[in-house]
Order: sequence, then C-alpha cells, then structure tokens
Amino acid sequence: MIVELASNSERKMAQALIEARGLAFEECVDVTYGIYESEQLVATGSRAGNILKMLALAPEHQGGSVLGELATELVMSGLRAGHESLFVYTKPEFVLSFQALNFTLLAHQEKVALLEYGQGLTKWLESKKGLMRPGLNGAVVVNCNPFTNGHLYLIENAAQRVDSLYVFVVKEDRSVFPFNMRYWLVEQGVRHISNAVLLDTSHYIVSGATFPTYFLKKDDPIARIQMELDVTLFASRIAPYFGITRRFVGTEPNCALTGGYNAAMLRTLPAHGIELQVVERKQTDTGVISASKVRELVGQGDLARLADYVPTTTRTFLESDEAAPIRERLQQDFRNRALNGC
Repeated sequence: MIVELASNSERKMAQALIEARGLAFEECVDVTYGIYESEQLVATGSRAGNILKMLALAPEHQGGSVLGELATELVMSGLRAGHESLFVYTKPEFVLSFQALNFTLLAHQEKVALLEYGQGLTKWLESKKGLMRPGLNGAVVVNCNPFTNGHLYLIENAAQRVDSLYVFVVKEDRSVFPFNMRYWLVEQGVRHISNAVLLDTSHYIVSGATFPTYFLKKDDPIARIQMELDVTLFASRIAPYFGITRRFVGTEPNCALTGGYNAAMLRTLPAHGIELQVVERKQTDTGVISASKVRELVGQGDLARLADYVPTTTRTFLESDEAAPIRERLQQDFRNRALNGC
C-alpha cells in the first residue's frame, strides 16, 4: 500500500533508505510517497514540480512491481497538480525499467539518463513546425537577464553566418527578469535581423529537468555531467528537427559555469554533426558587456551608464514605469549587499 510520508519520522525513514541506496536526500519536494512491508519502509519516491526524484527501493524489491506502483502514484500526483509531462532522471542501467512504465528516453550521458512521461517534447516541437526553415541553420541559446549589447552582438554576428538563426530564449523562470519580459526584450532588440527566428526553450534546454544532481556521487564532476546531458538533448532531439548544424556562443572570460558549458558543447556537439562557433565577446572601455553588469548599474541607480551596455529598446524599458518593480528589487539587493559588506 502506498502512503504519503508527511511526518518528520516518516521523512527520516525515507532519508535513511535513500542514502542507503547511495542517493542524496533533498528537502525541497512537493510530495513524498512510501511503500511499507511488515511496517518496514521498502520503497520511497518524491516529486518536485514536474520532476520525479529520490526513487529508492530496498534491494529485495529491485526488479519487481514496486517501482511501477511508486512511479505511477508519483505521475498521477503530478498530473493532478496540472503538469502535462513528468521527468525522471536516473542511472542508465534503470532506463529499461522506466521505459516499461511508458517513460520515453530523451537523452543520456554515461552517468545520467533523462526520461519523460507524456508527449511534451513531441508536442513542443510540433508547435514550432511553422518555424522550420530550409538551408544552413544555426542557433544561439540565451537567457538575457536582461538583453544587452553583448547578446545583440552575438546574434547579429551569428546571423551573418547562416541562412536562418534560431534564437532560443530560456523559459525557466529563475531570473530577476521574468520570462515574458526577457522574451519581449529580445524580440524588440532583434526585429531588424530578418533571418532571426525567435522561440522559447520550454523544459528542454537549460532547465531543472535537464540538470539532475540527486543520484550523483559526491566525487562525480556534477556540473560537467549536467551540462553534457543538456547539450546532448539539444544535439540529438532539437537540432535535427530544425536542421541546425551550427551553434554559436560568446567567449566567457569571467563566468566559470558558462565557460564550462561552452567546453561541454565543444566535447559533445561534433559527434552529432553540429559545429560550435565561438564569437569574441563585445567589450566596452571598462571590460566585457554582461547582464550582471547591467543589473549592477540598475541596482546602483546609475541608469545613465546603461547606453554603453544595452540597446535602446532595453534602456527605454529599464527607465519605464513598468520596470519600476525590477529597479526597486535590484536597488534593494544592492543596499543589502552593501550592508553585509559584499
């Protein structure tokens, strides 16, 4: 019988089982379920949003029906919560077990496999069918928090090297500027680039679904594994649909994370017939242009200096009444850091 594990004692039992199976326990989940046998917890699993995680079974229940019962309950809870697709990342040796439960393999890396319950990727791709273009196609993936002259320079440069350039704007909302705002700023900023095709990334490029961590060992190169999984999904499922054979990135002298992602693309893309082209970052007299620098200037209330860092469309927005909540938040963050000596 499957029950929800809600009390502290039940959660501790789940944690013990999870850690006994070599997985990492995570506190932040929406729901945790368990299966008992003779008052002993023999299986547990959790859901955080649309991601199933921390599925752990006692050794004697490996390969039986328990995994199916647990995964089915987690999927149903996700569907009841309004998620059309559910994701699970697991070790490659368990892929067949999840495929037997109607999960579809999206991508895998030597230590990680990402599967989806539902037809989310297929539906997302089909919804973009009208954006398909013939010829030599390239892609850039941008977050744009917010859209800067650096982003504009990369897109303009890349657009000159292909017939059509797909500009994927990261949809996951973990930025100061929400997705709709970021997308609109990119849209306004690239209107003059006739061969730029703008679209979102849904769950399938740079998202919580493509960046697993909980079952990786402490000595695993976690960031590298996550990045390679994300790049593999792009290269094997998304790029072929749009006929993309080039991906463009800017040089990254400051951010180790972004630099690592560029390195992951260099390792992974060529095997899928995709060429990585690196564009030298645009700079001002004071250094490279970055969205973090723009946020810093807004936080300092120094809007006059924005002209060197952002296109007119972004600057006009940042000075508008609509952007007032963003300015206030950044300025409060700046004051807090100053008080804390950061």
